[in-house]
Amino acid sequence: CNKGWANPPETCDVYEGQKAGKFDQSRPYASNTGRTDVEGCCWWGRGVIQTTGVCNFGKLNYYLGARAAKEGRYSKYWSVDFCRDPEQICSSSEYKELKWISGMFYWMESVQSYDRGGWRYTVELARFVESGMQGTSFIDAVSGIV
Repeated sequence: CNKGWANPPETCDVYEGQKAGKFDQSRPYASNTGRTDVEGCCWWGRGVIQTTGVCNFGKLNYYLGARAAKEGRYSKYWSVDFCRDPEQICSSSEYKELKWISGMFYWMESVQSYDRGGWRYTVELARFVESGMQGTSFIDAVSGIV
């Protein structure tokens, strides 16, 4: 998905029969720090939730990868430098679970803690479950976070 270098180029888009969620490719999407400069480099999505961008790979490296080990913290994946070789998330033969670990890390770091503009993930999740998981508004909202 979003392989601008492919011939022909491939991009993500809404597909026929899609039940919820959407893509907005009308303009670059800025990170929390305002960066939009990761297009065209090696920071494209990898793993089950598509870890993307310099900041997310950096966080993985800081908490779980080579940087943690280098700075003297315990690191389960001490030999993996997520910043130098982000493809390790999908290609590591030693740590095949990385695609799931990276997705869970993103879910815990960014989705579960989401609390902006009066919309709080944990509150909305409880509301969605308690109402019998009806409708797509919760799914639409979460897809905007991910």
